[in-house]
Amino acid sequence: MTHIDPVGALRAMLMIRTFEDTLARRKEHGFQLLSSGEEAVAVGLASALGAGDQLLTGGRSIGPALARGVAPERVMAELLGKSGGMNQGRAGRGHMSDPEAGFFGAHAVVGGNISIAAGVAMARQMDGDGGIVVILFGDGACGAGALHETMNMAAQWKLPILFVCNNNQLSVSTTRDAALAVANLSDLGATFGMWARTIDGLDVQGVAAAARDAVRYVRDGLGPAFLECKSIRLRSHSTTARETRSRAELAELQTHCPIRRHADALQADGMLDDAQLEQMRQDAATEIAQAMAYAEASPYPAAQEVLRHVV
Repeated sequence: MTHIDPVGALRAMLMIRTFEDTLARRKEHGFQLLSSGEEAVAVGLASALGAGDQLLTGGRSIGPALARGVAPERVMAELLGKSGGMNQGRAGRGHMSDPEAGFFGAHAVVGGNISIAAGVAMARQMDGDGGIVVILFGDGACGAGALHETMNMAAQWKLPILFVCNNNQLSVSTTRDAALAVANLSDLGATFGMWARTIDGLDVQGVAAAARDAVRYVRDGLGPAFLECKSIRLRSHSTTARETRSRAELAELQTHCPIRRHADALQADGMLDDAQLEQMRQDAATEIAQAMAYAEASPYPAAQEVLRHVV
């Protein structure tokens, strides 16, 4: 997409939120890292990517995979360990991938995906196919040595890679200010001479615009870029982690919800009314109910599959 469709962006964010809410309500949903509050980053970023580009993420991968266009039913089946998943239930949230859809993969180790992304970017550079690589990671990965080593190499070799930090302000329960000394996390990229910018990650149209600028810079062969998107996390760190914030803090965060903010803006601009918004919510609920039904109906892999592809 050259420019993001505002109504389509809301539809995509609602789908992601509905997907994760539906998954979390399932009694046996497994260990999940959900992205409520971060939908604008995933949707805005994905809107700037072309079919030939590849996106890599950390373990909080559900929203980015859906935003990139991986079919919801295949994602749901993968998360539940079913054979109908895009990786036949082998990968789960931490390692699922669909390169044909432009989603090269998730990686459960914090920072472990960053050097892999550089390798993918080097392959694109050597092939000369014009595709770029985007690596999406959290603020918790910004203290990892792999990030700094990779940024140095990427800058030296002008790799076609965009580093995107989804800064939700918390590394499990450690605040960003308590963990990292720089004023803005984009300063890390600027240190290596990269195009670098810090933006509001709750504004889906702002994310899309900044991502377009960054993608254009990288695609033009000018070197890597670094985009910091300041977002929020409305849920606890994981579906099994204790919430460390107070009810008052969580209630305040809800007032900054990117979905609510974008819907309010569309209504204020006359692009959306209450009936249309409710229909969008119902459409999302229907789509995800169908995805869950597909996943529930899909069988678990046969026992003999456990050693397939194991060397």
